Amino acid sequence: MTSTTASARNLLTDNPELYEARFPDPDRLAGRWAEDCLRRHGAGVRVLDMGCGTGRDAAHLHRAGRRVTGADLSETMLAHARAHHPGPRYLRADLHGFDLGQGVFDAVVCLDSTLLYCHTNDQLDGFLSSCRRALAPGGLLVAEMRNGAHFLGRTHLLDTPAANEFAWRGTVHRSTTTLTVDRTAQLLRRTRVWTADDGSEPVEQRSAWRLLFPQELRHLLAAHGLEVLELHDGPGPRTEPPWHEGLLPGRAADADRLHLVARVTAPAS
Repeated sequence: MTSTTASARNLLTDNPELYEARFPDPDRLAGRWAEDCLRRHGAGVRVLDMGCGTGRDAAHLHRAGRRVTGADLSETMLAHARAHHPGPRYLRADLHGFDLGQGVFDAVVCLDSTLLYCHTNDQLDGFLSSCRRALAPGGLLVAEMRNGAHFLGRTHLLDTPAANEFAWRGTVHRSTTTLTVDRTAQLLRRTRVWTADDGSEPVEQRSAWRLLFPQELRHLLAAHGLEVLELHDGPGPRTEPPWHEGLLPGRAADADRLHLVARVTAPAS
């Protein structure tokens, strides 16, 4: 078996059209949920979509009347976004620390567990410090991610391979994914092996998300001058049943997704 790590190659993020085929969102549910959060809390029009990926959500927010900047570390994703989801301004920026100007955005949106690629406390501090610097007074941080609390005691979710497959352009792609918890680093590690029926070599990818718990997240946000307005496990764009217009935030924080809205209460230092 030929194996590569996610840092060297990632089958989906290296192939944005394949990514969109694997994770279809024809109704732009994630973008609609984010827009609903922004509208309910009275956010201004200047929005940064950090970790914008293929640009689908950034383009939806643009069509909703926002002035959107989409930022990502992947030049491949950014090229796809510019070509297929025009409207926003797209630029390259590092989640762990970025400087796009002080007070130049009314909201930072960070969807699909992007925030959890901050693996260390220093990386989390770098992201939150960057957000506070970028946000205008009263600006919002809107995030959607895996919920670390969901994995407490639920050992049946771990160490057992899960299979998935989908077809794209006549080729069936299959994945086998195994999740493990690194308790010392507080990471949810993922090993995924891809195979396809086109004769290509199997690809093994390794990645990880930081496991953040609701109270820990509240503490981190407060330390960076952000007040939590909403923190709950659903409904959201990736919950079951999914969010739809008119649904208000829940009160629990136990299910597998965590949804956050926080407001800047202190100026950047």
